[in-house]
Amino acid sequence: MHSKQELEEVHKRILPYIHITPVLQSGLLNKISGADLYFKCENFQRMGAFKMRGATNAILQLSKEQQQKGVVTHSSGNFAQALSLAAKSLGVPAYIVMPSTAPQVKKDAVKTYGGKITECAPNLKDREETAEKIMRETGAAFLHPSNNTNVILGQGTAAMELLKEHQDLDFMVTPVGGGGLVAGTALAAHFFGNNCQTIGAEPFEVDDAYRSLKSGKIETNKTTDTIGDGLKTQLGDKNFPIIQKYVSEIIRVEEAEIIEALKLIWERMKIVIEPSSATALAAVLRENEKFRNKKIGIIISGGNVDLSNLPF
Repeated sequence: MHSKQELEEVHKRILPYIHITPVLQSGLLNKISGADLYFKCENFQRMGAFKMRGATNAILQLSKEQQQKGVVTHSSGNFAQALSLAAKSLGVPAYIVMPSTAPQVKKDAVKTYGGKITECAPNLKDREETAEKIMRETGAAFLHPSNNTNVILGQGTAAMELLKEHQDLDFMVTPVGGGGLVAGTALAAHFFGNNCQTIGAEPFEVDDAYRSLKSGKIETNKTTDTIGDGLKTQLGDKNFPIIQKYVSEIIRVEEAEIIEALKLIWERMKIVIEPSSATALAAVLRENEKFRNKKIGIIISGGNVDLSNLPF
């Protein structure tokens, strides 16, 4: 399906446009968890999240003619910012469809990065129809935030960097939203790890991926009442088969556990991360028997947090 070499090529392709992010450890968090934790800090990535990787790779894989016409996506969050900045770095126009309810700070960030925003009603149907209209009018190429093979491979490069630095990890743990990060991470763990299992972390409030793995088909959420605002989307037909094949399980966590993990990282590691990212540490703490004395890579997915709306 994919190969080690393919991930290497993706990494080489995007390297001029991304940061190789630091890996941090915390003696105290190791003690609390009873495990050896390696945090891959994508909150220090350009635009503040891992999504810069996938967005850059996806644009670079378009033909020159396609690039001139631009790219379009619908996203209220990090992919909107990632695609805008990646497009700006490559001199490509970016059209971003955002729900009218998206936080002003996110709209401002997209504008700073040069994305052209079109607002729509906050539902998937309107998002898709608005994006299609822009495609018809401009000829721009649609790039999905998580269900696009080039995006998935780009996201996998974070775990690949971590595994090249620490070959002997037993587990990789990432948050699960649309599935791009966990799918890319699982490919990296498969090709670059040494018997390294990938585990997804998901809030009980939006446990569509957990249910999808159980039922064998893509499930949806009726409500999305979680503090992990990056995790409200569902899996897609490109990433789901990879997740089925390479992700060993998905651990669900309570909202209180996410907040507790968020506080631990802010307080003890002195770094700013967004609530979605804390889900991975919350999963490790919740199932600490499983992870005891193991070496665990945790992908801190991003640090784009609304400072006026913190849960503590």
